[in-house]
Order: sequence, then structure tokens, then C-alpha cells
Amino acid sequence: MASFKPFQVIHPAPDTWQDVAALPYDVYSRAEAAAAVEGHPLSFLNIDRPETQFPPEQDMYAPEVYEAGAQRLRQEIAEGVFVREETPCCYLYELTMNGRTQSGFVGLASAQEYQSGVIRRHENTRKEKELDRIRHIEALGMQTGPIFLACRQTETLRQLSAQIRAGEPDFDFVSDDGIRHRGFKIADAALVSQITDAFGAVPVLYIADGHHRAASAVKVAQRRAEAAGGEDAADTLLSEADAPAGEAAAQTEETAPAGDAGSLMGEAGGILCVIFPDEELKILDYNRVVRDLNGLRAEEFLAMVGKKCHITEFGPDELHPACKGEVVLLLDDVWYRLSFREELRSDDPVEGLDTQILQREILGPVLGIQDPRTDKRIDFVGGIRGCGELVRRVHSDCRAAFAMYPTSMDELFAVADAGKLMPPKSTWFEPKLRSGLFLHGI
Repeated sequence: MASFKPFQVIHPAPDTWQDVAALPYDVYSRAEAAAAVEGHPLSFLNIDRPETQFPPEQDMYAPEVYEAGAQRLRQEIAEGVFVREETPCCYLYELTMNGRTQSGFVGLASAQEYQSGVIRRHENTRKEKELDRIRHIEALGMQTGPIFLACRQTETLRQLSAQIRAGEPDFDFVSDDGIRHRGFKIADAALVSQITDAFGAVPVLYIADGHHRAASAVKVAQRRAEAAGGEDAADTLLSEADAPAGEAAAQTEETAPAGDAGSLMGEAGGILCVIFPDEELKILDYNRVVRDLNGLRAEEFLAMVGKKCHITEFGPDELHPACKGEVVLLLDDVWYRLSFREELRSDDPVEGLDTQILQREILGPVLGIQDPRTDKRIDFVGGIRGCGELVRRVHSDCRAAFAMYPTSMDELFAVADAGKLMPPKSTWFEPKLRSGLFLHGI
């Protein structure tokens, strides 16, 4: 069962919540991050992406860059931009986008449960991206970007959330992108106990977004446990966290290492997270654009695709796929609806994903894109940008675009429960959690 703990939250002072709140560090390119902090001295992006304080030619992974972020955070704490709660507490964090609201509990999940499979993942991680966040956490002595976790809704969690949201929020603001953010501090010991007990009845948590932040937090917990003399615990975490994601995710609570699952839930062993019930979450499409047709003429490409899909040409007034099993193709200013042939579909949780069928049947064998994580001929466009961005890319630096039907929460859960991995860029969650609102000192 899942552990959830309160902690001494470090958060912006009452009059700085909106000025500090920033989108996650990894949604920006370096140039975009530099532009985003201009005129926003309190934006947490200055700390999350400290290379913005240096000229463009500066190595963004140099030690002095991380130290600059740490110095800036220490200065802002000293100036009262951030304050620390005197006693452990948790928060309810509510986000409203386009009339849809999702509310999640802010607290600490367990690093040990990440490696035992109570916290399950559906994406692989890259070592260099992990190392960046490890250095960032170590330099600041804090986790600054919460992991976006999901769980299956329970009636108890639903009632607790409604009870808390009936009160007065501690912060309430609308960010520049029109998303409303509200936060409710939960300090009453009895209520905190009810929340931790409610999560104690939840068998599994799922990483929705933030796989690299989660893996990095676990690696830091390993180092801290070892430095504190807990070599056995650290060795266990190291061996499991470095194993293939599927192997760790496939484990259950019963096969976890012996001992208290919360034994690493101290300051170093907790993972800053926000846990949302699945029924409130929405996954947007994650689309693909390709730079060329692998030497094929348009008619040759369409003929090869026609062996895999039923193709229908249509007008530009319905640019999104209508259902699972469909992909919309933009090629030479013509829109085509591609419907995967029945024999290509599968009940396997991974092989049946639209993103996997497209990769397995078209992107790989037809376009020669064997590894979409590293091939420079493919790029990915989050659904929040709309189909207009696909048109723009095809008119600028790409030859074709594929608009995907969104992956569902049930599909995400099925992949994670099977201990498998989704193809890269299969899920795009909106709205994004803001960084800087909740900091966890380790």
C-alpha cells in the first residue's frame, strides 16, 4: 500500500505565490527559458534553470551554474520570498483549466516504494537528464519540482478533497496561460492522519509526469542513506532503481525488500509529489512531425501506408482523430484519415497503443525512424499547441505531420501494471504543475 507523509513545506510568502510559480523546467528550450525569465526576477525558473543567469555560451551543466541557483534560492529565503512551515503539513493543490478542475494532495511519497513497484512508471529515463536533476537537488539541498502522481479514485479521497476545498484557500491566482491555481494548507493533525490513512488503502501509485524528477530524487535518497550509514538500504535502492523500468514496476508490495516501507521517508527518503485521482485527469494528444519521407515520393509513401491503413482524404475542419485506432496525416497540404487495419491492432497493453502501432508499422519500416528518442528526423508536438502548430511545422521545417488520438488513463495504468514501457512521448498532461510552490528540504 502507498505511503503519504506531511513535511515542513517551504513555500512562497503570502504575497509572492503568483510571482514565484513557474512551469516545469523541462517544458522550455534554453532560449525559451532565457526569454521567460526576462522581467520576472522572482520566477522559480531562475532557480530551476540557473543557466538563465549566464551568457548563452556558458556550459549549462557546469558546477558553478548549479551553485548559482543555490545561491539565488538562499538569498530569496533570507529576503523572505520563501517561508518554511514550523510543523509538518500537507496541501491540496487545485488547478482549473478550460472549466475542468483537478485537485491533488501535496506531500511525500516513498523512495523505497518507487523501487518496490508500489509507485509504477510507464516511461524509461535517460542518464544525462537524471544527472542534471541530481546535481540540481544536491546543490540546492531541496526537491523543487513535484512528481505528478495518479491513483485510482476512492470515495474517501473524494470526500476529503471536497471537505478541504470548501474552506478558504491559502493562495488563489490565475497564471498567464489562464489556469487558476488554488492551494489549501492542511495542518490539522487529525485531518492529516485521515489523508495518510486514505492513501494507506491505495495499493498503487502511478507516475503520470516527472519520471526523470522521480528517478533523480530516488538516486539522491540512495546517496543520503549510504552517507548516513544505511548501506543496505542504499544498495537495495541502487540495484532496483538502476534495473530496467519494467522489472522494478512489475514487483509488488509483497516482493519488496523486508522492513518498513517508510524507513526511507525521512527528509532524504521522501519524494515531493502531488497525487491526483484518475477520474479528474486528462491526457492530451502527443503528435509527431517528420522532416522527410525517407527518399520516397508522396504517392509512394501513401501507397506503402495504404498497406497498413485504410486512407480517407478529407477537409481541414476535423483535424483530430475521431477515435482510438485512427491517425490524421497532413501531407502536401492535404489531410488524410488513417485507420489501422484490424490485423495490426492488439490487446497487448503496449502493442495496442496507437503510438506503438504508428512506430512499428510506419515510422520504423517506411520512414526509417528506428529510435524516435534519438533520430533527428522526428519531432514531437504536445496537444496543447493544437493542430495549427502541425500546419506551421509542415510549412516550415517538416514534410509531414501525424495527429494522434490521446492515450487514455486506463491504457497508462495497464502498461504500468504489466511492468512495460510506452513508446516515447505517448502522454501529454495538462495543466502542468507549477514549480516553486512547494519545496522539500532534504
